[in-house]
Amino acid sequence: MAFQLSDGTGIPVDAPFTIGTTNYPANWLRLSTAEEKTAAGIIEVADPKVYDSRFYWGDGTAKALDDVNATYTEDDPERGVKKGELMKDAEGNQIVYLGVKSILKTKEKTLAGSLLAKYDWYVVRKAEKSIAIPSAITTYRDGVRTACDTREKEIDACSDTEALVTLYGNTEQSDGTVKPNMTQYPIDPNK
Repeated sequence: MAFQLSDGTGIPVDAPFTIGTTNYPANWLRLSTAEEKTAAGIIEVADPKVYDSRFYWGDGTAKALDDVNATYTEDDPERGVKKGELMKDAEGNQIVYLGVKSILKTKEKTLAGSLLAKYDWYVVRKAEKSIAIPSAITTYRDGVRTACDTREKEIDACSDTEALVTLYGNTEQSDGTVKPNMTQYPIDPNK
């Protein structure tokens, strides 16, 4: 919680402060009662909502889910472009602003790649020395690829930001345990 005076002036928590001619120690807000705060003219206010930056801008506006072609926002006669015209890079390729789904799928590929990389040496050893890859490692690597593909499909299936937030969340089960809503990567066989 945050605290302020009735005029909107903020009061820092865990820092000494002064109201009028009265000095208060750093721990006063934590130790005082609600009545003492009210008597001093202090109002308790809710902390500002913090939005998950994967899905929302700082003000709570949902980020675009899908990729968007970049366009010029105004005419620029010097460069010979008009408002609404598609923006191209130096090689003439369309500039695209990646949406949340593309960004999340790229992160999934990166994560899967890092999980697989740990055991790439088995593949190299097999190619160089014809030594078999242990079945637990092969099963794990196949599971990582399958989980990555499934997670990308789960991301694509989300029709709005709320669905994505739910997908990346958890659901409490009837027995009190918590289960992730998204397909999970397999457990590393060496853990």
